[in-house]
Amino acid sequence: MLHFLRFLYGEPDGWRIVFNLFRYVTFRSAGAAVTAFIFVLFVGPSWLARLRAMKMLERTQKGDSAKLDEMHSSKATTPTMGGLLILAGAVGSALLWGKLVDWAGPKRGWYANWYLVGAILTYAALAALGFVDDYRKLKLGKGLSMRSKLAAQAVIGVGVAAWLMYLGNPDVSTKLALPFTKYLPDLGVFFLVWALLVIMGSSNAVNITDGLDGLAAGCTFATAMTYGIIAYVASHAKLAAYLYLPFVPGGEELAVFCAACAGATLGFLWFNAHPAEVFMGDTGALPLGGAIGYCALAVKQEILLVLVGGVFVMEAMSVLIQIASFKLFGRRVFRIAPLHHHYQFAGWAESKIVVRFWIMAAVFALLALATLKVR
Repeated sequence: MLHFLRFLYGEPDGWRIVFNLFRYVTFRSAGAAVTAFIFVLFVGPSWLARLRAMKMLERTQKGDSAKLDEMHSSKATTPTMGGLLILAGAVGSALLWGKLVDWAGPKRGWYANWYLVGAILTYAALAALGFVDDYRKLKLGKGLSMRSKLAAQAVIGVGVAAWLMYLGNPDVSTKLALPFTKYLPDLGVFFLVWALLVIMGSSNAVNITDGLDGLAAGCTFATAMTYGIIAYVASHAKLAAYLYLPFVPGGEELAVFCAACAGATLGFLWFNAHPAEVFMGDTGALPLGGAIGYCALAVKQEILLVLVGGVFVMEAMSVLIQIASFKLFGRRVFRIAPLHHHYQFAGWAESKIVVRFWIMAAVFALLALATLKVR
Protein backbone atom coordinates (compact mmCIF):
# COMPACT_ATOMS: atom_id res chain seq x y z
CA MET A 1 0.00 0.00 0.00
CA LEU A 2 2.69 2.49 0.99
CA HIS A 3 4.52 1.91 -2.26
CA PHE A 4 1.91 4.10 -3.97
CA LEU A 5 3.57 7.07 -2.25
CA ARG A 6 6.31 6.80 -4.86
CA PHE A 7 3.94 8.40 -7.35
CA LEU A 8 4.40 11.61 -5.37
CA TYR A 9 8.03 11.56 -6.39
CA GLY A 10 8.80 14.33 -8.84
CA GLU A 11 11.99 16.19 -9.45
CA PRO A 12 14.90 15.13 -7.20
CA ASP A 13 14.73 18.14 -4.94
CA GLY A 14 13.09 19.07 -1.67
CA TRP A 15 11.24 16.67 0.60
CA ARG A 16 9.53 14.87 -2.30
CA ILE A 17 12.66 12.82 -2.92
CA VAL A 18 11.88 10.89 0.29
CA PHE A 19 8.94 9.19 -1.42
CA ASN A 20 11.29 7.69 -3.97
CA LEU A 21 12.47 5.32 -1.22
CA PHE A 22 9.21 3.40 -1.60
CA ARG A 23 10.38 2.26 -5.02
CA TYR A 24 13.06 0.08 -3.44
CA VAL A 25 12.33 -3.40 -2.13
CA THR A 26 15.19 -3.17 0.36
CA PHE A 27 13.59 -0.15 2.04
CA ARG A 28 10.14 -1.70 2.02
CA SER A 29 11.47 -4.99 3.43
CA ALA A 30 13.16 -3.17 6.29
CA GLY A 31 9.98 -1.17 6.86
CA ALA A 32 7.88 -4.34 6.89
CA ALA A 33 10.15 -6.00 9.47
CA VAL A 34 10.23 -2.98 11.78
CA THR A 35 6.48 -2.35 11.47
CA ALA A 36 5.60 -5.96 12.27
CA PHE A 37 8.01 -6.00 15.21
CA ILE A 38 6.66 -2.76 16.72
CA PHE A 39 3.04 -3.81 16.18
CA VAL A 40 3.49 -7.12 18.00
CA LEU A 41 5.53 -5.47 20.75
CA PHE A 42 2.88 -2.85 21.52
CA VAL A 43 -0.24 -4.93 20.95
CA GLY A 44 1.18 -7.97 22.75
CA PRO A 45 0.40 -7.03 26.39
CA SER A 46 -3.27 -6.30 25.72
CA TRP A 47 -3.62 -9.43 23.60
CA LEU A 48 -2.04 -11.57 26.33
CA ALA A 49 -4.43 -10.10 28.88
CA ARG A 50 -7.35 -10.93 26.61
CA LEU A 51 -6.20 -14.53 26.18
CA ARG A 52 -5.95 -14.91 29.97
CA ALA A 53 -9.42 -13.43 30.42
CA MET A 54 -10.79 -15.91 27.86
CA LYS A 55 -8.90 -18.72 29.68
CA MET A 56 -7.03 -19.71 26.54
CA LEU A 57 -4.36 -21.46 28.61
CA GLU A 58 -1.85 -24.11 27.55
CA ARG A 59 -2.70 -27.75 28.21
CA THR A 60 0.50 -29.21 29.69
CA GLN A 61 -0.92 -32.62 30.63
CA LYS A 62 -0.72 -34.26 27.21
CA GLY A 63 -0.23 -37.84 28.37
CA ASP A 64 2.77 -38.63 26.17
CA SER A 65 5.16 -38.77 29.13
CA ALA A 66 4.44 -38.38 32.84
CA LYS A 67 7.93 -37.01 33.38
CA LEU A 68 7.52 -34.42 30.61
CA ASP A 69 4.11 -33.40 31.94
CA GLU A 70 5.68 -32.84 35.36
CA MET A 71 8.58 -30.81 33.90
CA HIS A 72 6.13 -28.52 32.08
CA SER A 73 3.50 -28.31 34.81
CA SER A 74 4.51 -24.73 35.64
CA LYS A 75 3.41 -23.64 32.17
CA ALA A 76 -0.22 -24.58 32.73
CA THR A 77 -1.23 -20.94 33.38
CA THR A 78 0.48 -19.61 30.23
CA PRO A 79 -1.82 -18.36 27.45
CA THR A 80 -1.65 -20.02 24.03
CA MET A 81 -2.88 -19.14 20.51
CA GLY A 82 -0.41 -16.27 20.40
CA GLY A 83 0.00 -17.15 16.74
CA LEU A 84 -2.90 -14.81 16.04
CA LEU A 85 -0.65 -11.96 17.13
CA ILE A 86 2.03 -13.07 14.66
CA LEU A 87 -0.62 -13.40 11.96
CA ALA A 88 -1.84 -9.84 12.47
CA GLY A 89 1.69 -8.43 12.52
CA ALA A 90 3.06 -10.38 9.57
CA VAL A 91 0.10 -10.20 7.19
CA GLY A 92 -0.81 -6.63 8.15
CA SER A 93 2.76 -5.41 7.61
CA ALA A 94 3.07 -7.32 4.32
CA LEU A 95 -0.12 -5.70 3.05
CA LEU A 96 1.11 -2.28 4.17
CA TRP A 97 4.58 -2.45 2.62
CA GLY A 98 4.17 -4.98 -0.19
CA LYS A 99 2.97 -4.49 -3.75
CA LEU A 100 -0.14 -6.63 -3.66
CA VAL A 101 -1.37 -4.67 -6.68
CA ASP A 102 0.43 -2.06 -8.72
CA TRP A 103 -0.06 0.34 -11.60
CA ALA A 104 2.07 -0.26 -14.69
CA GLY A 105 0.91 2.74 -16.67
CA PRO A 106 -1.89 3.37 -19.18
CA LYS A 107 -0.82 0.55 -21.52
CA ARG A 108 -0.55 -2.27 -18.97
CA GLY A 109 -2.94 -0.92 -16.34
CA TRP A 110 -3.33 -2.60 -12.96
CA TYR A 111 -1.69 -5.93 -12.16
CA ALA A 112 -1.34 -8.16 -9.10
CA ASN A 113 1.76 -9.75 -7.65
CA TRP A 114 0.53 -13.32 -7.47
CA TYR A 115 3.53 -14.47 -5.44
CA LEU A 116 2.63 -12.16 -2.56
CA VAL A 117 -1.08 -12.93 -2.86
CA GLY A 118 -0.30 -16.65 -2.70
CA ALA A 119 1.96 -16.23 0.34
CA ILE A 120 -0.74 -14.39 2.27
CA LEU A 121 -3.43 -16.93 1.29
CA THR A 122 -1.19 -19.85 2.28
CA TYR A 123 -0.45 -18.24 5.64
CA ALA A 124 -4.13 -17.50 6.26
CA ALA A 125 -5.28 -21.01 5.30
CA LEU A 126 -2.80 -22.76 7.60
CA ALA A 127 -3.50 -20.27 10.39
CA ALA A 128 -7.20 -21.13 10.12
CA LEU A 129 -6.37 -24.84 10.34
CA GLY A 130 -4.16 -24.25 13.38
CA PHE A 131 -6.81 -22.08 15.02
CA VAL A 132 -9.46 -24.80 14.67
CA ASP A 133 -7.07 -27.37 16.14
CA ASP A 134 -6.08 -25.13 19.07
CA TYR A 135 -9.67 -24.12 19.78
CA ARG A 136 -10.84 -27.74 19.87
CA LYS A 137 -8.00 -28.64 22.25
CA LEU A 138 -8.94 -25.85 24.63
CA LYS A 139 -12.72 -26.16 24.51
CA LEU A 140 -13.26 -29.84 23.77
CA GLY A 141 -10.09 -31.30 25.26
CA LYS A 142 -9.13 -32.91 21.96
CA GLY A 143 -7.84 -31.34 18.76
CA LEU A 144 -8.28 -32.45 15.19
CA SER A 145 -7.23 -36.01 14.40
CA MET A 146 -3.86 -36.45 12.72
CA ARG A 147 -5.61 -37.75 9.62
CA SER A 148 -7.82 -34.65 9.42
CA LYS A 149 -4.89 -32.27 9.87
CA LEU A 150 -2.79 -34.01 7.24
CA ALA A 151 -5.72 -34.11 4.82
CA ALA A 152 -6.27 -30.37 5.24
CA GLN A 153 -2.57 -29.67 4.78
CA ALA A 154 -2.57 -31.83 1.66
CA VAL A 155 -5.43 -29.81 0.17
CA ILE A 156 -3.57 -26.57 0.93
CA GLY A 157 -0.37 -28.03 -0.56
CA VAL A 158 -2.13 -28.96 -3.80
CA GLY A 159 -3.67 -25.50 -3.89
CA VAL A 160 -0.23 -23.93 -3.50
CA ALA A 161 1.13 -26.08 -6.34
CA ALA A 162 -1.74 -25.16 -8.65
CA TRP A 163 -1.35 -21.49 -7.77
CA LEU A 164 2.36 -21.43 -8.58
CA MET A 165 1.93 -23.53 -11.73
CA TYR A 166 -0.70 -21.30 -13.29
CA LEU A 167 0.07 -17.87 -11.84
CA GLY A 168 3.82 -18.03 -11.25
CA ASN A 169 6.60 -17.52 -13.75
CA PRO A 170 5.94 -20.20 -16.43
CA ASP A 171 9.66 -20.47 -17.24
CA VAL A 172 10.49 -21.91 -13.81
CA SER A 173 7.19 -22.66 -12.05
CA THR A 174 7.45 -26.48 -12.22
CA LYS A 175 11.24 -26.77 -12.30
CA LEU A 176 13.48 -27.98 -9.50
CA ALA A 177 16.83 -26.36 -8.73
CA LEU A 178 19.36 -29.03 -7.81
CA PRO A 179 22.15 -27.99 -5.42
CA PHE A 180 25.68 -27.65 -6.80
CA THR A 181 24.49 -27.84 -10.41
CA LYS A 182 22.90 -25.60 -13.02
CA TYR A 183 20.53 -28.36 -14.08
CA LEU A 184 16.81 -27.52 -13.68
CA PRO A 185 14.68 -30.63 -14.28
CA ASP A 186 11.03 -29.96 -15.04
CA LEU A 187 8.73 -31.90 -12.71
CA GLY A 188 5.63 -31.21 -14.80
CA VAL A 189 2.45 -32.47 -13.12
CA PHE A 190 4.56 -34.17 -10.44
CA PHE A 191 5.15 -30.68 -9.07
CA LEU A 192 1.74 -31.06 -7.42
CA VAL A 193 3.04 -33.93 -5.29
CA TRP A 194 6.35 -32.19 -4.64
CA ALA A 195 4.71 -28.98 -3.45
CA LEU A 196 2.33 -30.95 -1.25
CA LEU A 197 5.27 -32.68 0.45
CA VAL A 198 7.15 -29.40 0.95
CA ILE A 199 4.17 -27.58 2.49
CA MET A 200 3.24 -30.49 4.75
CA GLY A 201 6.83 -31.15 5.75
CA SER A 202 7.75 -27.55 6.53
CA SER A 203 4.55 -26.72 8.44
CA ASN A 204 4.71 -29.88 10.56
CA ALA A 205 8.46 -29.53 11.19
CA VAL A 206 8.01 -26.06 12.70
CA ASN A 207 5.03 -27.33 14.70
CA ILE A 208 7.13 -30.20 16.12
CA THR A 209 9.89 -27.75 17.07
CA ASP A 210 7.47 -25.56 19.01
CA GLY A 211 7.95 -27.29 22.35
CA LEU A 212 10.20 -25.04 24.43
CA ASP A 213 10.04 -21.34 25.26
CA GLY A 214 11.26 -19.32 22.27
CA LEU A 215 12.64 -22.30 20.34
CA ALA A 216 10.45 -22.25 17.24
CA ALA A 217 10.22 -18.44 17.15
CA GLY A 218 13.98 -17.90 17.21
CA CYS A 219 14.68 -20.55 14.58
CA THR A 220 11.87 -19.26 12.37
CA PHE A 221 13.34 -15.76 12.50
CA ALA A 222 16.67 -17.02 11.09
CA THR A 223 14.94 -19.08 8.39
CA ALA A 224 12.57 -16.31 7.30
CA MET A 225 15.39 -13.76 7.06
CA THR A 226 17.43 -16.17 4.93
CA TYR A 227 14.61 -16.74 2.47
CA GLY A 228 13.98 -13.01 2.36
CA ILE A 229 17.56 -12.56 1.13
CA ILE A 230 17.19 -15.40 -1.37
CA ALA A 231 13.90 -14.00 -2.68
CA TYR A 232 15.51 -10.61 -3.24
CA VAL A 233 18.46 -12.14 -5.10
CA ALA A 234 16.25 -14.44 -7.21
CA SER A 235 14.12 -11.48 -8.35
CA HIS A 236 17.16 -9.50 -9.52
CA ALA A 237 18.23 -10.66 -12.99
CA LYS A 238 21.93 -9.83 -12.64
CA LEU A 239 22.28 -11.09 -9.08
CA ALA A 240 20.40 -14.29 -9.90
CA ALA A 241 22.64 -14.93 -12.90
CA TYR A 242 25.77 -14.21 -10.86
CA LEU A 243 24.75 -16.67 -8.13
CA TYR A 244 23.33 -19.22 -10.61
CA LEU A 245 19.81 -18.97 -9.23
CA PRO A 246 16.63 -19.32 -11.33
CA PHE A 247 15.36 -15.83 -12.16
CA VAL A 248 11.94 -15.22 -10.57
CA PRO A 249 10.56 -11.83 -11.66
CA GLY A 250 8.08 -10.55 -9.11
CA GLY A 251 9.66 -12.59 -6.35
CA GLU A 252 10.99 -9.45 -4.67
CA GLU A 253 7.65 -9.05 -2.88
CA LEU A 254 8.36 -12.33 -1.11
CA ALA A 255 11.38 -10.59 0.41
CA VAL A 256 8.95 -8.07 1.91
CA PHE A 257 6.71 -10.90 3.11
CA CYS A 258 9.58 -12.84 4.69
CA ALA A 259 10.81 -9.69 6.40
CA ALA A 260 7.33 -9.08 7.80
CA CYS A 261 7.20 -12.67 9.12
CA ALA A 262 10.66 -12.28 10.65
CA GLY A 263 9.74 -8.98 12.33
CA ALA A 264 6.48 -10.34 13.72
CA THR A 265 8.22 -13.48 14.99
CA LEU A 266 10.95 -11.43 16.64
CA GLY A 267 8.32 -9.29 18.35
CA PHE A 268 6.54 -12.42 19.52
CA LEU A 269 9.84 -13.77 20.86
CA TRP A 270 9.89 -10.79 23.26
CA PHE A 271 6.97 -12.44 25.08
CA ASN A 272 7.79 -16.05 24.23
CA ALA A 273 11.36 -16.05 25.59
CA HIS A 274 11.95 -18.12 28.71
CA PRO A 275 9.98 -17.98 30.94
CA ALA A 276 7.30 -17.65 28.26
CA GLU A 277 4.35 -15.34 28.77
CA VAL A 278 2.52 -16.81 25.75
CA PHE A 279 2.78 -19.72 23.32
CA MET A 280 2.11 -19.53 19.59
CA GLY A 281 0.22 -22.85 19.36
CA ASP A 282 -0.64 -24.51 16.07
CA THR A 283 -2.18 -21.17 15.07
CA GLY A 284 1.34 -19.78 14.81
CA ALA A 285 3.56 -22.78 14.06
CA LEU A 286 1.65 -24.31 11.14
CA PRO A 287 1.34 -21.10 9.06
CA LEU A 288 4.91 -19.98 9.74
CA GLY A 289 6.28 -23.31 8.53
CA GLY A 290 3.91 -23.42 5.58
CA ALA A 291 4.74 -19.85 4.56
CA ILE A 292 8.45 -20.64 4.56
CA GLY A 293 7.75 -23.73 2.46
CA TYR A 294 5.70 -21.62 0.03
CA CYS A 295 8.49 -19.08 -0.37
CA ALA A 296 11.01 -21.88 -0.95
CA LEU A 297 8.80 -23.29 -3.71
CA ALA A 298 8.21 -19.88 -5.27
CA VAL A 299 11.90 -18.96 -5.53
CA LYS A 300 12.85 -22.54 -6.54
CA GLN A 301 15.06 -23.20 -3.52
CA GLU A 302 13.01 -25.86 -1.79
CA ILE A 303 15.85 -28.39 -1.56
CA LEU A 304 17.96 -25.73 0.14
CA LEU A 305 15.26 -25.63 2.82
CA VAL A 306 16.78 -28.82 4.24
CA LEU A 307 19.88 -26.78 5.12
CA VAL A 308 18.29 -23.40 5.86
CA GLY A 309 15.81 -25.03 8.23
CA GLY A 310 18.32 -27.56 9.54
CA VAL A 311 17.02 -27.37 13.10
CA PHE A 312 13.47 -28.07 11.94
CA VAL A 313 14.71 -31.03 9.88
CA MET A 314 16.59 -32.45 12.86
CA GLU A 315 13.52 -32.13 15.06
CA ALA A 316 11.21 -33.80 12.53
CA MET A 317 13.71 -36.56 11.74
CA SER A 318 14.14 -37.35 15.43
CA VAL A 319 10.42 -38.12 15.63
CA LEU A 320 10.45 -40.27 12.48
CA ILE A 321 13.55 -42.16 13.62
CA GLN A 322 12.06 -42.75 17.05
CA ILE A 323 8.82 -44.12 15.61
CA ALA A 324 10.58 -46.32 13.02
CA SER A 325 13.06 -47.70 15.53
CA PHE A 326 10.38 -48.56 18.07
CA LYS A 327 8.07 -50.20 15.53
CA LEU A 328 10.82 -52.17 13.76
CA PHE A 329 13.15 -53.07 16.62
CA GLY A 330 11.18 -52.30 19.78
CA ARG A 331 13.90 -49.88 20.91
CA ARG A 332 14.09 -46.11 21.26
CA VAL A 333 17.01 -44.14 19.84
CA PHE A 334 16.30 -41.04 21.93
CA ARG A 335 15.17 -40.74 25.53
CA ILE A 336 12.10 -39.02 24.11
CA ALA A 337 11.26 -37.29 20.85
CA PRO A 338 11.40 -34.65 19.49
CA LEU A 339 15.05 -33.84 19.95
CA HIS A 340 14.72 -30.85 22.28
CA HIS A 341 12.94 -32.99 24.88
CA HIS A 342 15.70 -35.58 24.60
CA TYR A 343 18.16 -32.98 25.88
CA GLN A 344 15.72 -31.95 28.60
CA PHE A 345 15.68 -35.53 29.84
CA ALA A 346 19.49 -35.49 29.71
CA GLY A 347 19.45 -32.72 32.30
CA TRP A 348 20.06 -29.66 30.12
CA ALA A 349 18.41 -26.44 31.22
CA GLU A 350 15.60 -25.30 28.91
CA SER A 351 17.27 -21.95 28.20
CA LYS A 352 20.55 -23.68 27.28
CA ILE A 353 18.81 -25.98 24.79
CA VAL A 354 16.97 -23.08 23.17
CA VAL A 355 20.00 -20.81 22.82
CA ARG A 356 22.15 -23.60 21.40
CA PHE A 357 19.46 -24.47 18.88
CA TRP A 358 19.28 -20.78 17.93
CA ILE A 359 23.03 -20.83 17.32
CA MET A 360 22.63 -23.89 15.12
CA ALA A 361 19.81 -22.20 13.19
CA ALA A 362 22.06 -19.19 12.51
CA VAL A 363 24.93 -21.44 11.39
CA PHE A 364 22.64 -23.42 9.09
CA ALA A 365 21.36 -20.17 7.57
CA LEU A 366 24.88 -18.89 6.91
CA LEU A 367 25.96 -22.21 5.40
CA ALA A 368 22.95 -22.15 3.10
CA LEU A 369 23.77 -18.65 1.85
CA ALA A 370 27.39 -19.71 1.34
CA THR A 371 26.33 -22.52 -1.02
CA LEU A 372 24.43 -20.30 -3.47
CA LYS A 373 27.29 -19.79 -5.93
CA VAL A 374 28.81 -23.27 -5.48
CA ARG A 375 28.15 -25.00 -8.81
